[in-house]
Amino acid sequence: MGKNPSKDRVFLLFWRSNNFNINTKPNKVKKTFLYLLVAGMAFTACDGKKSEQKTDNPFFAEYNTPHQTPPFDLIKFEHFEPAFMKGMEEGRAEIDAIANSKEAPTFENTILAYEKSGALLDKVGNVFYNIKGSENNDSIAALAKRLSPITTKYYGDISLNENLFKRIKTVYEQKDQLELSVEEQTMLEKIYQGFVRGGANLPADKKEKLRAIDSEISSLTLQFGENVLNETNAFELVIDKKEDLAGLPAGVVAAAAETAKAKGKEGKWVFTTQKPSMLPFLQYADKRELRKKLYMGYVNRGNNNNEYDNKEIAKKLVNLRIQRAKLFGYNNYAEYVLEKNMAKTPEKAFELLNKLWKAALPNAKKEVKEMQKIINKEGGKFKLASWDWWYYADKVKKAKYNLDEEELRPYFEINNVREGAFALANKLWGVKFIERNDIPKFNPENQVFEMQEADGSHIGIFYMDFHPRTSKRGGAWMSSFRKQSGFGTDKEVTPIIMNICNFTKAVGDTPALLTPDEVETLFHEFGHALHGFFSKCKYNYLSGTSVARDFVELPSQVMENWCFEPEMLAIYAKHYKTGEVIPAELVKKIQDAGKFNQGFATVEYLAASMLDMKYHTLTEELTEDVMTFEKNYLEGLGLIPEIYSRYRSTYFNHIFAGGYSAGYYAYIWAGVLDTDAFQAFKETNLFDKQTAKLFRDNVLSRGGTEDPMKLYKQFRGAEPSIEPLLNKRGLK
Repeated sequence: MGKNPSKDRVFLLFWRSNNFNINTKPNKVKKTFLYLLVAGMAFTACDGKKSEQKTDNPFFAEYNTPHQTPPFDLIKFEHFEPAFMKGMEEGRAEIDAIANSKEAPTFENTILAYEKSGALLDKVGNVFYNIKGSENNDSIAALAKRLSPITTKYYGDISLNENLFKRIKTVYEQKDQLELSVEEQTMLEKIYQGFVRGGANLPADKKEKLRAIDSEISSLTLQFGENVLNETNAFELVIDKKEDLAGLPAGVVAAAAETAKAKGKEGKWVFTTQKPSMLPFLQYADKRELRKKLYMGYVNRGNNNNEYDNKEIAKKLVNLRIQRAKLFGYNNYAEYVLEKNMAKTPEKAFELLNKLWKAALPNAKKEVKEMQKIINKEGGKFKLASWDWWYYADKVKKAKYNLDEEELRPYFEINNVREGAFALANKLWGVKFIERNDIPKFNPENQVFEMQEADGSHIGIFYMDFHPRTSKRGGAWMSSFRKQSGFGTDKEVTPIIMNICNFTKAVGDTPALLTPDEVETLFHEFGHALHGFFSKCKYNYLSGTSVARDFVELPSQVMENWCFEPEMLAIYAKHYKTGEVIPAELVKKIQDAGKFNQGFATVEYLAASMLDMKYHTLTEELTEDVMTFEKNYLEGLGLIPEIYSRYRSTYFNHIFAGGYSAGYYAYIWAGVLDTDAFQAFKETNLFDKQTAKLFRDNVLSRGGTEDPMKLYKQFRGAEPSIEPLLNKRGLK
């Protein structure tokens, strides 16, 4: 789950397609998603012929690897389909055994049995859920689309299994008489509510309607995401005149030359709409018409009236979700979604968004005036446009703070930044990271570490994968090959976690030097990883990041707060050539510019968040084109023409192909939490171990076992204040 909305986890693409919610059994999400992918890979491997089950299939035996990490050196494409199909067969048998049991329903034979079901599916799914995100191909996507309705029906059969639900309901109605732990009570509640919210209580005619809606949503969601991917890959800005590179740093030019070479255009320079390629061009390129061409290629994805157009798909998804919500008696889809989040209601989410909008918009307008002054001073005969923002914002930053981001990059060599994140975790919690070269990798570029407590005891295994590949989707995310479970038993399972990123690559003899935004992203995703590693839950169902959508970003976003503190920079910001610690004058410039451009950053994010909420609070089906709807709504809010919504409707993967529908506000909601949480360290010291222990014990280790606000208050002693967020963004 990335800090920047482009940085999403891959499985979110299918979250809403199958109408999952934050309380859906986590493994069920993976199973549905991975059935499509695994089957696609198997099909690709055998030229469309059904592969035969192999007796040496590594999924059918216990992994014989260090800490039972996946044996990537042994797993082959032909292993996927038989393992997945056998897992489906076992899963059906396990569910049937629970549903048709002659024994009276108990917590053990019904709830725990359900929680433990599908072990083989999880084993296969946990591998391919992650592999698909970084090792994708066209054949997998094609198979996924074909198999989507099959998997939707499979899981629909489970969620609408009347006998299974009757047993779960019987146990639920006895909950006050059962001697359950807090974690067991929570799991029982969430499993029961998950079935109710999945349609188990609906009459027969509505169940059939729900199946039809879910099937169509599944297909459309998949198509939306594929269209965005195809549009992103299709656009290139090809430059063949050296003078058109004016203003671009040498490293950016060299990277574009390497991209061109990889695309068979040696001797030219290619820029794409992937952020590591696009943003430096928008920031430094002097040729305004080329900045416009690249930026408009980005913001018009899915809106080109071609085979990848997403306008009608987005409209259908909005309307299907309205229909779905009304089947359950809700006025709109946001009511259905937010009921299980911290916000609880759309009104509470809008309350925060509106408050921040009113504070941020005037700041953005001031930023426009500052940039227009520079345009006028330079003799420009034009008004600032959206494709000019990064270019002139950089000029303002240099003029006001004498700060050029290119000055900072030499101090942010990627391995030094990684070691900085590790050092922070060590200072706060005493943990350490030991590189492991004896563990199989899913890609040669992987870095693999063992995480240990201060006393050397094992916590988990950590895969890090930093750079773009043609097979890897954009953004940054955390996920796991195996979640923690079994705490307090003699069968505790330790986590195997991954961070996937798309950072600036090394060019020639120059190592990968990160931008400040990439530094923040590394710390952010590392925070998600710590959430998974520090989990101390008995049940997989609730462990790690299995928490409310508007709470899950707290552990990640809070880590960003340390990045550019002087004490932290002194630890990791060292010149890649000389080893010199970043000079004090550069540190001061970073601090002085800390609130720079926050009007823009906040407004473009809020515009997307409010657009999401507007779509999903509609009570009647949408009749107009989504681009017309978007334009009218955002203009009505007062969005200035110099800023586009961070995500426009036709490439808003978070809400139309992921798990953030009626939930994109979660990043700023968690922003209130993370800035307030960091204030606890500012009130003591940045590396205060007691404060860190409170955070670990009450937030990081508890997963979804209790109400998130209760957990937060146990850490902080009170509900969070919005003041630290307003101060951080300069919105007061």
